Amino acid sequence: MFDGFRLERVRTSEVELRVRHGGSGPPVLLLHGHPRTHTTWHRVAPLLAERHTVVCPDLRGYGESTAPPSAPDHAQQSKRAMAADGVELMRALGHDRFAVVGHDRGSYVAYRLALDHPDAVAALAVLDCVPIGEALARCDARFAQAWYHWFFFAQPERPERVICADPDAWYDVGHGRPNSLERMGPANFADFYRAIHDRTTVHAMLEDYRAGLTVDRAADDADRAAGRRITCPVLVLWSSRDDMPSLYGDALSVWRPWADDVRAATIDSGHHVAEEAPEELARALLDFL
Repeated sequence: MFDGFRLERVRTSEVELRVRHGGSGPPVLLLHGHPRTHTTWHRVAPLLAERHTVVCPDLRGYGESTAPPSAPDHAQQSKRAMAADGVELMRALGHDRFAVVGHDRGSYVAYRLALDHPDAVAALAVLDCVPIGEALARCDARFAQAWYHWFFFAQPERPERVICADPDAWYDVGHGRPNSLERMGPANFADFYRAIHDRTTVHAMLEDYRAGLTVDRAADDADRAAGRRITCPVLVLWSSRDDMPSLYGDALSVWRPWADDVRAATIDSGHHVAEEAPEELARALLDFL
C-alpha cells in the first residue's frame, strides 16, 4: 500500500498521530471514518498524489493514533479537538493552507476544521455526511432505526462490553461483506482488524460518538445561531447505495445554509466509497480540487 508514501508519527499539542504522506502539489488532508483507519484511502491516495501532496492520518484515538484520557464531557474526542489536530499536523508537515476531504466521522472533523480554521482550508469535500446538528434536529423514527448505533454508542460502558465481547460479530466481518479482506484489500483489512480488537481503540471510537451527541452538537447549534458559514468551496458527495438519499432526499439542500459555495456529486457505491469506487471518487475529487 501507499507506494512512495512516508509513514511517520507526528506529535501535536495533545496527541501523537500516525500519518502517511506523499505526492507533490497542492496539499490535501484525507480524514477517514468509523471504524476505519487511514489505510481506507489506500486505493485513492496514490491517484490523488499524481497532482497533490496527500496526507492521511489516523484520527486521534483511531488506529495507532493516541487519545487523551477520557473527560466527563467527552470533549477530548470532539470534532473541534480533532480539527485542531489536523491543523497542527499539516503545519508540522509544512502546509499552512490545504484542502480537506472527510468521510463518515472524518467528514464531521473536516467541516468543523473549515468552520474553526477558515484561513487554513482552501476547499472542503464531505462524503456521506450532513452536519451532526442537522442530523439530530431532523431525527425521526427512520433515522433512529437506521442509525440506532449513535444512541447505543452514547451509553456508558455497555457498548464497550458488547463490542469487545465479539468484535467480528459487531462489525460484521466475513467473506463477501464490506468488512472483509477481499473487499478492503489485505493490508487495509489487517489494519482495521487490529483496531477493532483493541479495547483502548474501541473506547476512543465510542467517545467520538459520545462527543457527537453532546459537545459537537452544541458547537454546530452555536454556529447556526451565530450565522457562521463555511467560506471555502464545498463538495457534498454521497454514495447512491448508502442511505443518505432515503434519509434526506436532496442532501445538497441540507448543506446550503452552511456554506457560501456548495455543489454536489454522487457515486454508484455503498458506504465505503474509497474502497468500493476509488477511481470514481478520485476523479470527482480531482475535478473539484
